[in-house]
Amino acid sequence: MTRLTLALDVMGGDIGPRITIPASLLALEKDPMLSLSLFGDSQQITHLLENCPKTLLERIQIQHCNRTIDNNYGISHALRHSKGTSMRLALEAVKLGAAQGCVSAGNTGALMGLSKILLQPLKGIARPALISLLPTVDGEKSVMLDLGANVECSAENLYQFAIMGAIFAENRLNLVYPRVALLNIGIEEIKGRQSIRDAANLLEKSSLLNYIGFIEGDMLLNGKTDVIVSDGFAGNIALKTLEGAAKNVLSSFKGKETSSRSRYFKPIFAKIMRHLFKTTYQRLKRINPDEYNGASLIGLTAVVVKSHGSANVNAFAHAIADAAFQARQRLPEKILAGLARY
Repeated sequence: MTRLTLALDVMGGDIGPRITIPASLLALEKDPMLSLSLFGDSQQITHLLENCPKTLLERIQIQHCNRTIDNNYGISHALRHSKGTSMRLALEAVKLGAAQGCVSAGNTGALMGLSKILLQPLKGIARPALISLLPTVDGEKSVMLDLGANVECSAENLYQFAIMGAIFAENRLNLVYPRVALLNIGIEEIKGRQSIRDAANLLEKSSLLNYIGFIEGDMLLNGKTDVIVSDGFAGNIALKTLEGAAKNVLSSFKGKETSSRSRYFKPIFAKIMRHLFKTTYQRLKRINPDEYNGASLIGLTAVVVKSHGSANVNAFAHAIADAAFQARQRLPEKILAGLARY
């Protein structure tokens, strides 16, 4: 395993350091070859590291800054006022070579905009996209993009997403000739927006891509395809719908209370369900969104992973681990090399 340093914007997210610092320690415990540069309020960070083992402290650098980018800021406002913020300084560390990747749970639009400015898209890529792993019901994985970076996309954008997604799947999931599908409102050729139908025509003409056609929203987790391509608007809604449904079902199995009326019946119901559907419950646990937290800004010259703002400790630690894996695999370089084949 290669020694690696990641830059973390620890002030981002709904809760900030109270989640990101314990998650950082968890990631360091699991990865002895990892070092972290923590960008944020040193007073808050130091307080949360008071009981940290010395062996972990030796692999932590604290980079003090007291400015952050509010989640409510629009992209243009966030970019104009980003100087000296934890997010920007973390990305600048990657640009300068002090770190090999960045992880943030902060403002998605700002992270995307700053990454494009500071790290630059790969040559030939018009728009970087958010990509993430998705679990399938058979225990495998697929990848999906775009998940919110580009609300409106042309056919050419979708075609480039398909290429990047296929290369990502080849290297991240160790697949050969991964299957590629376009998310649409139907599987018939006449369905969907013109840009989606035009993208389908482009993909059908490419002998290097294993394009299998359209896929509908009810098939996202069934393992029918390895790469799911969509615009950021539909992709973001689809992903959050899946995550919300998975969390609600898992909570039901665990017997969590949702109302005073269900207080007495839900725990009993959950026990019966676990007994009768033990296999199903184990499969459902495999699609726990916390295990798949972290969407990568693919198409950039360096690794940038965006964590959910509401991520818990385990989920943010997973995002750190994912960034470390991509950096060690040199995925941006592999994607750039792969683009030359298409």
